[in-house]
Amino acid sequence: MQRFNYYKNLLADYSKPDLISNELAVKLLNDAEVYISLHEETLPQITTNYNLVQIERENKDWWSTHCEAWRQGRGDILAKEYTDGLVYLCADGPFYSRTAAKHREEHWWAITAQPGVTMSWPIVMFHDEVVYTEWCCIDNEVNETIAKGNETILRRGHRGGCYLKSAHLDFSRDVYAPNEFLYWLRREPET
Repeated sequence: MQRFNYYKNLLADYSKPDLISNELAVKLLNDAEVYISLHEETLPQITTNYNLVQIERENKDWWSTHCEAWRQGRGDILAKEYTDGLVYLCADGPFYSRTAAKHREEHWWAITAQPGVTMSWPIVMFHDEVVYTEWCCIDNEVNETIAKGNETILRRGHRGGCYLKSAHLDFSRDVYAPNEFLYWLRREPET
């Protein structure tokens, strides 16, 4: 199979940790706000007037805005990309609702968008309302991969937003257990 760049026909290339221009970043964040403003309260039906071809095109337009919001640590934008009734499936889920997902994901956003780290999405594929991606976070100084994963998102274009997300994440740095868990490791054995 011939290799190709998944970003060939997209507005910006997020396949590697290279940053985009400031002007394009501002445009993408503004576009993200516009797309969010188009969300309808209920998930729109797929019809001849709002068909899968249009939805896939809108998802492709949205993708670069999503990547830039993530790189900029814009959790406010990322959370608004979801519908209120989001279903989020992951190893420590499931989470039902935008609010539940946001409370879980904000920790991941903080780790993956931390200063000195750049997230990239080498693979992104689109089919109708499905967006599949594989991502990694690279330490800018030592080129170490600190986290990687993949996700599948169901997004009903700009009018619907993201209503289902399934994700797998592996963190290889910056992951610490809470102090109450460490207590169990440090206690003296019972005699």
